[in-house]
Parts: sequence; structure tokens; C-alpha cells
Amino acid sequence: MNKVPVLVTGGAGYIGSHAVLALLDAGWVVAVIDDLSNGTRDVVPPGVGFYEGNIAARALVERVFDEHGIRAIMHFAGSIVVPESVEKPLKYYSNNTLASHALISAAVDAGVKHILFSSTAATYGVPARMPIEEDDPKVPINPYGASKLMTERMLADASAAYPFNFGALRYFNVAGADPQGRTGQIGRGSTHLIKIAAEAAVGKRDHVAVFGTDYPTPDGTCVRDYVHVSDLADAHVAALEWLVEHPGENLVMNCGYGQGLSVLEVLDAVDRINGVPVRRVMAGRRAGDPPELVAANSRLLATLDWRPKHADIDRIVGDALQWERTLLDRASSPTG
Repeated sequence: MNKVPVLVTGGAGYIGSHAVLALLDAGWVVAVIDDLSNGTRDVVPPGVGFYEGNIAARALVERVFDEHGIRAIMHFAGSIVVPESVEKPLKYYSNNTLASHALISAAVDAGVKHILFSSTAATYGVPARMPIEEDDPKVPINPYGASKLMTERMLADASAAYPFNFGALRYFNVAGADPQGRTGQIGRGSTHLIKIAAEAAVGKRDHVAVFGTDYPTPDGTCVRDYVHVSDLADAHVAALEWLVEHPGENLVMNCGYGQGLSVLEVLDAVDRINGVPVRRVMAGRRAGDPPELVAANSRLLATLDWRPKHADIDRIVGDALQWERTLLDRASSPTG
């Protein structure tokens, strides 16, 4: 297979940095663009071409294309906090939809052949059934999901008109950290449950807020399909390989394990692995949160050369906790 040079947008962020590692481990040549608004330069490995800036900056993007001969893109850059998207919708349509339009336009003009897009289960809104299948109705209930769905539509229309193919991977709840400790979630002001709980477990927070206890779920808290970030990164590499091997064909699929856990079940796992319970504070529902999101992943398993390696909540939580301890050690070291 021809392992073409790959640009990873948002490659200094949480999922993007894991994708960079997975690509390098598989022998691909990688360059990264990241504006560092929610990423960290330190997690980009030495030897990877790094460019600080916004993907909407056409001159910068063209420079990266030219200097590295880019023929494929993994596109992670964007804003990702659901409640913030409700409060600041124009920010999300700018950072996600408009910036993606600029990137796709530059890619078409440069002759990029493959674009793999970081999409989301938020495109489905409040599904009528579980687990969610890819062809189920997509009616987002927040601007984050809507902004991602718009980009999926742009890619579909553009790939019909121009000579490239695309993949859109709809993630469910991503958690954990690289098992080798090379990267993890650093993002400032995170709203991800396992990240917050891990911070509480190591003393960075004094509690974990549980948003909503009256949902129509077994214990009243939201149910989500939690996927280990390293499994997700491996799925990206497998999806890119598929796109290279199937020119003219596109790929849209869910990325999850097909099993749901409630907020309280996740916190029970954190307490179990940590050995000391974290304090829980019950709060009202958070804007834009559906009661339940669980993936049907049969298309993923049937299409890609991929199987999960870390599909266990204790493993996900354990890696997240180890990463938080690593961050504490770095912060307390003389050079931290």
C-alpha cells in the first residue's frame, strides 16, 4: 500500500496526538497543524513537521502541502464542548464548519486525495433507538453536532464533484490515554467525565459534578459508549488505509464499542481503580445532553482491519489515571 504523506490538523490535541503516534507506529510520514488553543506542542514527537496556526489560514496550509507533499488529511481541529456550543454557537460554526470549508477548498486545489474527518455521535441528536446505526436520522440538538454534520455534508458534496474520497468517523465518548504514557488529555477546562474524575482522583479537583439524575435510564444518569483513545487512533489508521485502497469510495461509520455505561457506573470504576472514592455532587441537567448514546459498530468491524485492544472500562480509567499522575510528576519536577 502507498503510505502517502499525511497532514494531521489538531495533531497537538487529545485525539489528534494519539492519531499522530498511531500513524508513526504504522510507518506513515506525518505533519501537524495546530493553533495550540487546546493543544500542547510537547506531545508532538520529534521529527514531525509542526506548524502553529489555524487551518483557515490558506497560505499556511498551502505551505504545509508544498513542503511535505501532502496527499491525505486527518482532520481533528475544531471546538468540541457541547455546552459551550449552546452558549456560543457562532464560535462553533466558525471554528468547525467555516474553517473546514477553507481546509477542504485548499485540499481540492492542492490535489489531496483522501480526507478523514473527526465527526461525532452528536450528529444524531436524541436517537429513537439504541444502538444507533449510521443511517438513522441525524437531527442534532446542539450547535456542536450541527457544525460537524454540515462538514460531513460538505465532504460528501465535494467528493462527488472533485477527485478525492473521504471518511467520516462518528465518535462516541473518547477517554483514556496512551498506554505507553506518551500523550493524553491535557485540554484546559475539560468537560469529559473520565478526565474530570481522574483529576479529582489525583487531587486536582475536589469533586465531580453529575449533571442530571432524572434521565430515562436505569440509574437516572446519562449513558454513553466510552471508547479508548488509542483504539480510536488505530481505527483512524485503518480507515485511512481503506481510503487509500478504495479510491472513489467513501466511508461513514460509528466508532464505539457498542456498549453503554452510565455516569455512576463510570465513577464506580474510577473509585475501584483509584482505591479511594471521589466526591460526587449531584447537579441539574446540562444543556445539549441526550439521555443515551450507544454505537452500533457492525459496519466498523465488518469494513476495517481493526479490532479493539482496550475495550474495558477499568483499562480506560487506569490509563487516564496514570496520565494524570504523569502530569502531576511533570508539574512538580524542576523542569516541569
